[in-house]
Amino acid sequence: MDNRPIGIFDSGVGGLTVVKAVMERLGNESIVYFGDTARVPYGSKSKETVTKFSAQIIRFLQKQDVKAIIIACNTINANCIEELRAKFPHLPIEGVVEPGVRMALKATCNNRIGIIGTEATINSGKYPYLLKQQNPEIEVFGKACPLFVPLVEEGWAGHAITREVVQEYLLPLAEHEIDTLILGCTHYPMLTETIGEVLGDKITLINPATEAAFSIKRLLKSKNMQSDAQVASYKFYVSDHTSRMQKMAQVFLDYPVEHVEKIDIEAY
Repeated sequence: MDNRPIGIFDSGVGGLTVVKAVMERLGNESIVYFGDTARVPYGSKSKETVTKFSAQIIRFLQKQDVKAIIIACNTINANCIEELRAKFPHLPIEGVVEPGVRMALKATCNNRIGIIGTEATINSGKYPYLLKQQNPEIEVFGKACPLFVPLVEEGWAGHAITREVVQEYLLPLAEHEIDTLILGCTHYPMLTETIGEVLGDKITLINPATEAAFSIKRLLKSKNMQSDAQVASYKFYVSDHTSRMQKMAQVFLDYPVEHVEKIDIEAY
């Protein structure tokens, strides 16, 4: 058994959806979460910059003695997860893109899959590449939805304005007769209800965080690294504005986070 925590990080607060999935499915596992709130968003940054920032965060999490890491940010997953695995070969690193791909392939019946995410995630082509690698007959239709993140962080997930934005982005995507839609950004699961109302129940929505939690569970079991702690602990770190993280944690987790620590991530 290994009672060290799991490290989870994101470019901001959206990775809290992955934290929630892990909390719900791995109740004995402690978590250290880092949100790079000073440098968000990553979606408009170069691959080189995203790789540099991510390596700094992983070095910080190593100092917290984590036993494995989940990269919650789709932009990082799509651009540089393999480089990070090569840079930190002795640290198990799980992502959200590969689990999302597995879920989508199981869900689709007509091989027409939609993917929504940041511009960087969509432009990377990582999702289509992985999907077609598994099934060459898959057709993928991508759409960047940059307004979704600020709407979620404003607490407007159920607002009428948000519904209009969802319609504007996704109704043209639905015209491609997709039967499966990957929510390729950690914020987007917060819009599941609104997206479902707009698209109807004929399109299956894929939340990669769910499968990522199961993936890390399988990984830890295979390496005999599961925790047997009776009580799990949760620590939260940011690179800017601790109060905002506390506010958003309540929205994403429905869990009161009493302490968030700000750290100088560029020192790592």
